[in-house]
Amino acid sequence: MRGVIPFIKATACGNDFILIDGIHAPTNMAEFTRRVCDPHFGVGADGVEWLFPAGDADIQARLFNADGSEAEISGNGTRCVAAYLADQTGKDSITVRTGAGLKTSELTRRQRTHFEFKTDMGEPEVGEEFSIRTASGVFLGMPVSMGNPHFVMFVKEFALGWQVEASEIGKHARFKDGVNVELVIVNSKRDIDVRFYERGVGETQSSGTGSCAAAVASIASEQAQSPVQVASPGGTQTVRWDKTVTLYGPADLICRGEFFV
Repeated sequence: MRGVIPFIKATACGNDFILIDGIHAPTNMAEFTRRVCDPHFGVGADGVEWLFPAGDADIQARLFNADGSEAEISGNGTRCVAAYLADQTGKDSITVRTGAGLKTSELTRRQRTHFEFKTDMGEPEVGEEFSIRTASGVFLGMPVSMGNPHFVMFVKEFALGWQVEASEIGKHARFKDGVNVELVIVNSKRDIDVRFYERGVGETQSSGTGSCAAAVASIASEQAQSPVQVASPGGTQTVRWDKTVTLYGPADLICRGEFFV
């Protein structure tokens, strides 16, 4: 009989993840992640959250992007992990050890397999705006770290082909480990629209850390005030920035299954 690896699939505003117990992790986690995330020959997802025991948290989550690269954290992926653990344990407070430190999610609402959390995302690091040149042109953006790197650009519209420009920026030599790119339209002091192009994935329907970075950059540049509603193709999240950043948003458990290996 062929081997199987059990999984849970979950989504946070269309940013979808496969959750797998680390006991089933193969030797080559990167290669397996590429296979299982493939939308045509696998299950399809933006990444895999590999789950391991943690002495100082409810669980440790190692995030591998769809291309097999390992990332520090996904805000949405962490919330999906919290939803899974809340469902399994009945707990209202879930702490996840990520590559960017401990992140605690507090359950604020639940309806069957739909969960809503507020998550402490820690203190952001905000840099001065700078310009970079690519084959597509010169682009001005603000660097923000949420434990992972972001480059936030303010635009008047989401121009046709913005993904090509974002891909070039994400791979620019200025960012030695690559960078997540956010395009932001500020609608008002409390409302922004964002598009995301993430390392190791490409365009995503949403991003937790990207929403935080976009909101923080909008506030830091005095174009917005906390809290900020962050709208994206996958849905809306709320970001509050006092000293630390709090992210409010949903997570849905979609299905469970077995992947044949």
